[in-house]
Amino acid sequence: MSEHPGFTIWFTGLSGAGKTTISEIVAPALRERGLKIEVLDGDVVRTNLSKGLGFSKEDRDTNIRRIAFVADLLSRNGVGVITAAISPYREIRREARSTMGERFIEVYVKASVEACAERDVKGLYEKAFKGEIKEFTGVSDPYEEPEHAEIIVDTENESPEESAQKVIAFVEEKIGVTA
Repeated sequence: MSEHPGFTIWFTGLSGAGKTTISEIVAPALRERGLKIEVLDGDVVRTNLSKGLGFSKEDRDTNIRRIAFVADLLSRNGVGVITAAISPYREIRREARSTMGERFIEVYVKASVEACAERDVKGLYEKAFKGEIKEFTGVSDPYEEPEHAEIIVDTENESPEESAQKVIAFVEEKIGVTA
């Protein structure tokens, strides 16, 4: 296996936009190309690395800083990192980008609140619309769309496979790997 530079694919978007679904397609495809890949899924990180944090802006920022710290450690050591976390605030995403520089690839997983609510298997949007969940991104808390994402995938108009292929093609070109 040849050595490749590390990188971080930073998926950002609303809950239910498709971040995890797309990352589950991208990760094995990149592994097939001989890359070392680690996935930092927002829900998994919250359970393990960020247990005890709530959903205030301060706690969300802390969670994203922790994800960025781990992604930076791994990516600067030749690992491809895929993060799938809402990361709703531009400022903290800019901070992550600043930390990783050229290794940071922002992917905006674009979908409307309505589409995400329709896909919502956990019933979180319904609870948020009723006011039962406070500080819910896209409903009672803001989501700030990326201004300079390297890749935008529109999951209302693309299949998960089509979205994943955009990401894979970008990484192939940036890193210089092929299937």
